[in-house]
Amino acid sequence: MKTARKTIYQSAPKSPPAGELDACIFDFIARGVERHSTDAEFGSLALALFRHQFALNRPYRRYCELLGRSPRNVKHWKQIPAVPTTAFKDAELTTLPPRQRTAVFHSSGTTEHRPSRHFHSAATLALYEAALWPMFASRMLELEPVAAVTDRRYSNCRLIILTPTPAEAPHSSLVHMMETVRRRFGAPHSAFVGATALEDGRALAAAVHSALRTSHSAFLLGTAFAFVRLLDAMATSRRGRGLQLPPGSRVMETGGYKGRTREVPREELHALISAKLGVPRSAIISEYGMCELSSQFYTGGEVRSPGFSRQSQSRVMAAWEPAEAGTPNLARDAAGSAVFRGPPWTRVQVINPETDREAGDGERGFIRIFDLANRASVSAIQTEDIGIRRGDGFELIGRAPQAEARGCSLMVPS
Repeated sequence: MKTARKTIYQSAPKSPPAGELDACIFDFIARGVERHSTDAEFGSLALALFRHQFALNRPYRRYCELLGRSPRNVKHWKQIPAVPTTAFKDAELTTLPPRQRTAVFHSSGTTEHRPSRHFHSAATLALYEAALWPMFASRMLELEPVAAVTDRRYSNCRLIILTPTPAEAPHSSLVHMMETVRRRFGAPHSAFVGATALEDGRALAAAVHSALRTSHSAFLLGTAFAFVRLLDAMATSRRGRGLQLPPGSRVMETGGYKGRTREVPREELHALISAKLGVPRSAIISEYGMCELSSQFYTGGEVRSPGFSRQSQSRVMAAWEPAEAGTPNLARDAAGSAVFRGPPWTRVQVINPETDREAGDGERGFIRIFDLANRASVSAIQTEDIGIRRGDGFELIGRAPQAEARGCSLMVPS
């Protein structure tokens, strides 16, 4: 990083200016996702960001003071207090004055629950968009971000996005992410299927079928529940039965099912997508994100599970029937083992809820994320998601019991 910007790392416990922080975070992101950041590099910027948020984010400062934490005694990034995601429902956890707030992301797609609120300014929204693109390009395209927009393999690639449109979901961080990718990368006629098609499985299958009237490859991006609805419709629709993605196509699924009528384990869902849509397992990627974060986590390539062979895949295919209320879930014990990893400007811990200490490798607990791209809110987020620590990543188990469903899993109407 540039020498002129190193001063914020070494300063006394005072808040560095927002503009200097943004410049340092942009520099961090510009180094790319393949270059590992040292603990010292990450920690220096994390502590500077903590000083900034402690000074300007009043609800967060009160929370830290209740814990007896401040920039004077927090000397390592692991000591930075993590805020539960539920706190975003009750408080305006932001460093931004109201006049600077140009966008807000909500967590919920329903009116039954109070949504989390993550406020952004024009500057932090630019930071959010800068952070999402390198990981998408690296994991979905297996390319450097600059090459991703010029590589001839993807020059005619159409994006088919299984979510509402930006106009229909203006406060969805997932939809904003998809729109950012569409603007930067998608070929002409890339589009969202929209809320109307998502309400009806057959309409969804028809929308995807119509979008695939091309010999060029396509990227199918959507929530896990949208894919389940699409697969259900394909099992009963004459048009859906013949639906196949062109060679070179890829799939990204995200989100969960909590509170929905049909759940399919990730490993099983990927097997079905592969078999029904003609996409290799290595071309199916899972994404993990939330409105309280500014960075995303991805699996890499094919999901491997010793208990899920080609023979078991064929048994699942034979059992796949249209979903009905009360239908038992298929192969609930066929848990996937995909490992999610984030970019160098993030860190992940899996926290033992009984000891509040970091779990060992292979142990489960609650996922805690440190995200340097969260400049205007809180960099340390304690999620309600349960995971297993896998080196520098995590295997996602699911939501904690009684936790509210996230917006991405509620984005397809029941």
